Amino acid sequence: MSSTPTSYTDLTQTVSSHLATLRQDIPDVMKGFSELARAATRDGALDKKTKELIAIALGVAAHCDACIGFHVQALVKLGTSKAELEEALAMAIYMGGGPSLMYSANAMAAYAEFTAAAPAA
Repeated sequence: MSSTPTSYTDLTQTVSSHLATLRQDIPDVMKGFSELARAATRDGALDKKTKELIAIALGVAAHCDACIGFHVQALVKLGTSKAELEEALAMAIYMGGGPSLMYSANAMAAYAEFTAAAPAA
């Protein structure tokens, strides 16, 4: 069973600081990854929110807490409702079983944390 990080805000900030080291040490790889991310998340036939919902489902299936943190944070910024997130998580659970259920609980914890910290609309 997964354990929920103490704070997804702290987790994403810590990972971001370590990614800065990688941007300095392997700039070509990090630039390529950033360009890939921009191209993949750009609005197209699917909008940015739909793509982030796919990303959260994949992050849950991969059991990646940092992925959960970053993608839930993006989803909150995009105005994703709890129901929209839960439907994406339902697909992750369907495809990934019990382990995805545990990480879906973590995604809900991240959603609660980031929505509580979000500025009022």
